[in-house]
Amino acid sequence: MLKKISIIQLFCLSFLFAENQVNIITVDGVINPVAQEYIRNAIKQVEEDQAQCIVIEMDTPGGLMKSMRMIVKDIMGSEVPVVVYVAPSGAHAGSAGVYITYASHIAAMAPGTNIGAASPVNMGAGGADSSNATMMKKAMNDAAAMIRSLAEKRGRNAEWAEEAVREAVSITEVEALEKGVIEYIAPSLDSLLSMIDGKEIETVSAKVVLNTKEARKKYIAMSWRHQVLDVISDPNIAYILLLIGIYGIFFELYNPGSIFPGVIGAICLILGFYALQTLPINYAGLLLIILAIILFILEIKIPSYGVLSIGGVISMIIGSIMLFDSPMPFLRVSWKVIVIATILTALFFIFAVGMGIRAQRRKPTTGREGLKGEIGEAVENFKNGKGQASILGEIWQAESEDKIKAGDEVEVLKTEGLKVKVKKKKR
Repeated sequence: MLKKISIIQLFCLSFLFAENQVNIITVDGVINPVAQEYIRNAIKQVEEDQAQCIVIEMDTPGGLMKSMRMIVKDIMGSEVPVVVYVAPSGAHAGSAGVYITYASHIAAMAPGTNIGAASPVNMGAGGADSSNATMMKKAMNDAAAMIRSLAEKRGRNAEWAEEAVREAVSITEVEALEKGVIEYIAPSLDSLLSMIDGKEIETVSAKVVLNTKEARKKYIAMSWRHQVLDVISDPNIAYILLLIGIYGIFFELYNPGSIFPGVIGAICLILGFYALQTLPINYAGLLLIILAIILFILEIKIPSYGVLSIGGVISMIIGSIMLFDSPMPFLRVSWKVIVIATILTALFFIFAVGMGIRAQRRKPTTGREGLKGEIGEAVENFKNGKGQASILGEIWQAESEDKIKAGDEVEVLKTEGLKVKVKKKKR
């Protein structure tokens, strides 16, 4: 008589006879909320796929501390082994990348790569007063304690990890292997999978023996949504979207019913605000940019002989520099983009918008409003200040305070309904 097989036993048997699989993702760029969500989803996917492990091919200059902490938390809580592979040659794991590497179950680097410079940066603190110094010291101590904890958990070099945080040191892959920062130097992904084959890894749920040598590789690409969000999270793109959004909303308010500028402006503004929440924004910089646009508009309406335009340019440049408060170049707007945007904005408002406003102020040339100042001829003697006059080939009922006879030239002063107010033109 056959024994009954439990569901757990069936699950274990299916896992044993299932094809070995390794899931692979690529993180190439800044560590931000988009990268954090991408890694989190990939870890969940590898657990569902019952794959041997997940390999994170990483090349990053660093990123936001909050996003990095969330990624570290997901890796530490993963039920499958997480392998961080700093690759390809020329790649590096800087700042937040060091923490992610230390959190991984297995750390490897390709030849010609480097790792380090994990010092926290002073986000949003201006000046060097005692309060800022105290905050920076607290951030430094907190970061050092975190990476020491990760090093002790994974059995890696804690002393060098603390140096990377406190002194921003950086080392090559050969030095990293010698110092016990990583476990392997692998020239390719296939060679790495061969190296870690048979290695026993302890996850939060159990100990796992990797079987990766002949495993099938499943690449998990970033979804189109994540790709779009990752692109607009670039400070330069976010800055441009913000400006386009402000321009579009301004024109819709200035000329209601245009629709197109308002729709484009609203879309760009929403995308810009999404990007701003993923970046270390300084609201003083944002207010200076808005002030610059107001000054450009006032220059059109108030004759300041260029003073308001100069103020707008200065406000635009300073606001653009301050907009993203970070000493890291990849979290700031480039000078080239700032200069081009400032020049185009100034020219646009001074010339394009100025021409539109001047056109609105110009004397009408058609319709009843266009009759003002026109010269006509009285077709009859005016009685009690009223009579008819021919103006631009049309006969109008006219009124005048002057004594007008048939054949006299008259000048239109204004229109009142279907009548015109005229005066006798002196010869």
